[in-house]
Amino acid sequence: MKPTLVILAAGMASRYGGMKQVEAFGPSGETIMDYSIYDAIAAGFGKVIFIIREDFADAFKAIFEPKLAGKIETVYVYQKLESYVGGRTIPADRTKPWGTGHALLCCKEVIDGPFAVINADDFYGKDGFVKAADFLNTKCSDDLYAVMGYSLVNTLSDNGSVSRGVCEIDADGNLLGIDETTAIYKKDGEIVADIEGGTKTLAPETNVSMNFFCFGKSFIALAEELFEVFLDTQIAVPKSEFYIPKIADEFIKSGRGKVEVIGTAAKWFGVTYKEDAEGVKASVHALVDAGEYPVSLWG
Repeated sequence: MKPTLVILAAGMASRYGGMKQVEAFGPSGETIMDYSIYDAIAAGFGKVIFIIREDFADAFKAIFEPKLAGKIETVYVYQKLESYVGGRTIPADRTKPWGTGHALLCCKEVIDGPFAVINADDFYGKDGFVKAADFLNTKCSDDLYAVMGYSLVNTLSDNGSVSRGVCEIDADGNLLGIDETTAIYKKDGEIVADIEGGTKTLAPETNVSMNFFCFGKSFIALAEELFEVFLDTQIAVPKSEFYIPKIADEFIKSGRGKVEVIGTAAKWFGVTYKEDAEGVKASVHALVDAGEYPVSLWG
C-alpha cells in the first residue's frame, strides 16, 4: 500500500490576512500545495487527504480536482467544531478550530495505513518527501513515528517572528520533546527567541519541526484519547488549541514509542506574513529556472 499524504488546509490564515492556501506562487499559477503534491507523487505517495473548511469546499475542489485527476487519489475531510466533542456543549464564544491535532482526528474514517502530515502553506522541498516515503514504507510502526527536522536557519522569515517547534534529540537521533517556541527572529546577526524574562540565542543548525510528521494509523486512536482530556480541561478557553506536537510528546513521554528525527538540509519557505509572498514567489521561480520543476507542473 502506498503511503498517504495529509494536508492541513483548514486554517484561518489570521496573520496572513487571506486564503494563502490557494494563492498562486508558481509561473503557471501553482500554489505551494501543488509543489508538495507533485513532490509527494514523485516520492511514491498514493493518496492525498485535504483537511479543509466545508464552506470553502466547492471552490477548493474546483482548483485541485482538474489538475490531480488520474495522478493521485484525492479525499476531502472537513474540520468542524462539533466533530468528536462527544456531545459536549461548545461555548458560544468559540469560533477558532480546535487545532491541528483535532484536524487529524477528523481523518479517522479515511486513514487506512501509514501517513505523513504537512501544512498547506509550507514549501518543504523534494528531499523531505523522499525521506518521508522511505520511512513510511520501511520503518513506520505503531511504536515508531518520525518528524522531519529542518535547520532553524533555513526556516526563518525576513518579515517578522515565527513560531517553531524546537526539537530536543537524544544520542540515538530520537525526539525527546518539542518546545513550541512562539517568537523566533533574527537580531544583530543572531537568531533569538523571546522567553519569559528576556531572550535566548539559538544555534542556526538547531533542528525544528515544521509540522511534517510521519505516523502510523495508531496515531489517530491516541489523538482521540487525548482530545477527550483536552476538552475536559480546555473547552472553555476560547483560543485553546489541540496540537499535533502535543500528541507526539505524550506518545514519547508515556513510553508508547519513539519518534525518529529525520534531518533534511532542504530550505523551507512559507508565507507567514503578506510580505513573505514575493520572496516565496522568487524562490519558486528560481527552482523552476534551475530545472528542479517544470514551468507548468501539471502539463
